[in-house]
Amino acid sequence: MTAHPDYAEFLKAKVRLAPSLGFDIDPATINPLLKPMTQAIVPWACRGGRRALFLRFGLHKTSTQLEILRQSMMHAGGHALQVVPLGVKHEFFLEQAKRHPDVDLKFVNRPAQMEEPNKTGPGKKLIHLTNYETIRDGKLDPCLFTAAALDEAAVLRGFGGTKTFREFMSTFAGDDRKNGRKHAGVRYRFLATAIPDPNDCIELLAYAAFLGVMDVGEAKTRFFKRDSTKADRLTLHPHKEDEFWLWVASWALFVQKPSDLGFCDDGYDLPEIDVRWHEIPSDHGAAGEDRNGQARMFADAAHGVVDASREKKRSLDARVAKMLEIRAEDPSAHRILWHDLEAERVAIEKAIPTVMSVWGTLDDKPKEDRVVGFARGEFAELATKPVISGSGCNFQEYCWWNIYLGIGFKFHDFFQSLFRTQRFGQTRRVRADLIYTEAERGTRRELERKWREFEAQAEKMSAIIRQYGLAEQAMDGALKRSMGVTRQEVRGENYLVVHNDTVEETRSMADDSVDLIVTSIPFSTQYEYTPSFNDFGHTDSDAHFWAQMDFLTPQLLRVLKPGRDRRLRLRPVAHLQRAERLCAQGHRRLRLAETVVSRLLRPAPRSRARA
Repeated sequence: MTAHPDYAEFLKAKVRLAPSLGFDIDPATINPLLKPMTQAIVPWACRGGRRALFLRFGLHKTSTQLEILRQSMMHAGGHALQVVPLGVKHEFFLEQAKRHPDVDLKFVNRPAQMEEPNKTGPGKKLIHLTNYETIRDGKLDPCLFTAAALDEAAVLRGFGGTKTFREFMSTFAGDDRKNGRKHAGVRYRFLATAIPDPNDCIELLAYAAFLGVMDVGEAKTRFFKRDSTKADRLTLHPHKEDEFWLWVASWALFVQKPSDLGFCDDGYDLPEIDVRWHEIPSDHGAAGEDRNGQARMFADAAHGVVDASREKKRSLDARVAKMLEIRAEDPSAHRILWHDLEAERVAIEKAIPTVMSVWGTLDDKPKEDRVVGFARGEFAELATKPVISGSGCNFQEYCWWNIYLGIGFKFHDFFQSLFRTQRFGQTRRVRADLIYTEAERGTRRELERKWREFEAQAEKMSAIIRQYGLAEQAMDGALKRSMGVTRQEVRGENYLVVHNDTVEETRSMADDSVDLIVTSIPFSTQYEYTPSFNDFGHTDSDAHFWAQMDFLTPQLLRVLKPGRDRRLRLRPVAHLQRAERLCAQGHRRLRLAETVVSRLLRPAPRSRARA
C-alpha cells in the first residue's frame, strides 16, 4: 500500500544521516603523489565539509588532512589551520616535503605570525599549523580560518569534562555555552584519529557535536537508553543499533586497511606484536578492610581508586626490579619505558641514569626536542607517559620494544601508545612487556576484554564501509528500505484481522463504521514492535511520537460512529494531557470517555545504613 504523500515524507524524515555541507572537487586537481586510497577519501571528506577520518595507524592521515585543507582553500579561499599535538608537527613537515609540492607549512601560535595563503608562490597554498594548547589557551582564534583539521583528535574524547573540549566547541563549532552565545564557527571542519573506541559511544557523540552533525543531547535521546547510575554510560536501543552505526558511517570513515575501500593491501601488513605479561606477587597482608570493617583476605586493585593507588605505591620497587630484569636481556636496545605516575618516572630515572624523560610540566621546547630526538635514534631509551607521547608520534624507525611499568583501566591510552612502534615501516617484530601484580589481575582481564571488543566493533564499522562504500545515498537507501508494510488479512465469520500500518489501514476505512476503539498505544521511545520505521515506537521523543499520532487521530475520529467511545491506554500523565489537548483541538466528536493511565511502578527509596 502506498503511503499518503505527507505521511510518507514524515516517515522518510525518520532517517537521519549527516548533511553534506561541503563541495565537490575535480578529481584531476587531487595531488597525484597521494596513495590511491587517499585520493578516494579526499572527495568524500570535501563533499561532506565536516567529516571524521578514523584511519588505522599508517593509513596516511597526515597526507589526507593536508590535501583536504588545500582543496578547501582552492574552493573557498581564506586561511586553513592544522592543529597538532606537541611533538607531532615535524611529522607534517616531513610529509609535506615528501608528497605535497603545492603546499607550504608555517607553525604559528598567535595571529601576528600568520601570512597570506598565496604568499609562497603561484599555485601554492600556505597552511598554518598550531598545537592544541595554543587554541585551548585562547592565543589563536580559529574563526580566522575557513577550514581546520584536528590531528589526533582523541583529545576531544573527554567531552564536557575537559577544558580542551569546551574551548574547541566554543571556538571551532561556535557553541559558547559559558557566555551563552552561538556563532557559525569554522565553515569546514575535519578531524582525524587512528582509534576512536567504538564501544565508547560518548566519544563518538563528542566528535559529532564538534563537527556540527548532531548535538550530544539530541543524539542521546534519539539512540540511547540512559543509565540512572552514571550520566554518560550509554546503551544503544536494540532497535536503533543499525540506524546508529549507519548514521555514524555517514560522517565518519572507519578504515582498517585499504581493501575496506576496494584497494590493494600490498605493503600494508602490520608487523606482528609479541605481548608478554609479567605478574609479580602482591602483599596480601596489606589488603586492608572493606567498608564494613571486615578484613580482606586478598589485595585487589579493582576495589576502587584508593586500593589501586595503594597497590601501585606498594609494588613500585618490585615493578622497577622486574623492568630491569627484562631490560637486561638487551641493555643497548632502543625501547620506550611507559609509565603513568610521577613517582614511577623518578624511580625509572634513578634505576637507569642514562634514560631521557618527558613529563607534563617540562617546557614544550625540551619536551618536543626529546620526543623528536628519540624518533630519530639520537638516544636509546625514552621514559614517557601514554597521555604525553601515546598519540601522533612515530617511533618505529629505531624502536620496537615497549616496557609498561604498570597497567591501568585506560584502554585507549594503552592501545594508542602500543602503536607508536607497531606501524607500517617497522622492520622487526614489536614487543610489549606489561608488568602488573596479583592484585591487578582484574585490571588485566578488563584490558583484554576491551581489546577484544574494540577489534570486533572496529571490524563492524569497516564492514559497513565495505558494504556501502563512500556513497551516502546507499546508506540512506538501506535505511529507507526498512519502511513500508506488506498488508495481510485474516477473515472469519465474526472477525477481520489486518496486519498493516495503522495510519494507512484506517485511512481506507469507511466513515462512521466503527462502534468502539480500544487500543494500547506504543509507549513512545520505550518499545518497538517491528524493525520498520512505520512503527509508532520507532520515534525519537514524546513529541515525535505525537507528531505521528497526529496522522492517525483524525482518521480514528472519522471512522468512529457519532456518540461512541475511543478507549486509550497510555503510559505517563503527560500522554493523558496530550490526549486531552487532541480532543480540544478540533477533534470534538471524539469523546475521551475513559483513559487508563499506566503509571510506572517506582521502587521505594532505599535507606542508607550508616556506620
